Amino acid sequence: MYKTSVEDMLTGKRSRYALVIAVARRARAIAQGYIDNKEIMDEKPVLMALDEFKDGKFDIYEPEINE
Repeated sequence: MYKTSVEDMLTGKRSRYALVIAVARRARAIAQGYIDNKEIMDEKPVLMALDEFKDGKFDIYEPEINE
């Protein structure tokens, strides 16, 4: 089983929704890269995307809300 703390990944962020969208978009990009290069994937793209966000390779953009 793969365990990543969502709370750790959301440090300084407001929205779990933003995290889900960012990981999904990155996973699609990873999968498309493998398809374009005609490579076989050893790991699921969602897990690869989660690792990248956890390692700080990508950040989640959240627009500022004027309240």
